[in-house]
Amino acid sequence: MVEVIEVNELKKHFQPNKNEWVKAVDGVSFSIEQGTCFGLLGPNGAGKTTTVEMLEGIVEPSAGSIMYRGKPIGEQFRNNAGIMFQNTALQDYMTVIEALNMFSSFYSKTVPVQQLIEQCSLSEFLDRDARKLSGGQKQRVLLAIALVNDPDIIFLDEPTTGLDPQARRNFWNLINEIKSLGKTVVLTTHYMEEAKLLCDELVFMDHGKIIAKGSPGSLLSNRFNDVVLDLPAASVPDSLPAHTAHTFSTKNNRAEFLTTDINETVKYLTQHGVSLSGMEVRSRSLEDLFIALTGQELRA
Repeated sequence: MVEVIEVNELKKHFQPNKNEWVKAVDGVSFSIEQGTCFGLLGPNGAGKTTTVEMLEGIVEPSAGSIMYRGKPIGEQFRNNAGIMFQNTALQDYMTVIEALNMFSSFYSKTVPVQQLIEQCSLSEFLDRDARKLSGGQKQRVLLAIALVNDPDIIFLDEPTTGLDPQARRNFWNLINEIKSLGKTVVLTTHYMEEAKLLCDELVFMDHGKIIAKGSPGSLLSNRFNDVVLDLPAASVPDSLPAHTAHTFSTKNNRAEFLTTDINETVKYLTQHGVSLSGMEVRSRSLEDLFIALTGQELRA
């Protein structure tokens, strides 16, 4: 496939004071292929936002290179890129249709406004003051604005944060429609389900470095060979003896048994009088991978 973005040994170092240097991004390399959704994941402070801001041309790298279709990012890239920031304030007292027309006037090449209205399902609130939109409505408007110049590559920075499940899934459908047009999407998100459903390729970052990359399926299969038996914690006695067939932990009032042999673990549980009522069996998830890679400590 054609590489749209190629990143080589990208670095960004800050000096918050004369005695300290912070390596926000410390030598990352990756490529992004045409027509794919590329996801950047990591805990707060991992360096993913700084990386995306360098890709967008907003932040100047300290070292390394970013190539767009084989050339350094420049005027061509700026004309061909669409950006949806995590937080964007629209002009007060401006209606949705006025906002769309205003942003459309900034570019020589644009998508017809009516096409954006249909694509992002905006027709029901075109004359509404932008301040009075719901969270899902505002995100759809901001996506339409990011698409107004018919971009080749679209950057979405945590686009579904704060949305209810229905609005989030509707937004996922919009992203998949964008991909179906052959456009490239760069996504940052804290929702692991979102990353798994949308992304063709993932990069996990922590402490400014890439700690894992690959497709969601390959990342999980390379890391895990077990499954999770999930039970109500109240059904598991504290006196339950250890067993080599699995490891055991509790969280959020649930008991989790990680096992490579389901039959042996189920046999063990029934032998010790553990009720299997309410038991769920699931494969390992990206959330499991996230915790395994980055740890469980709270990040500021």
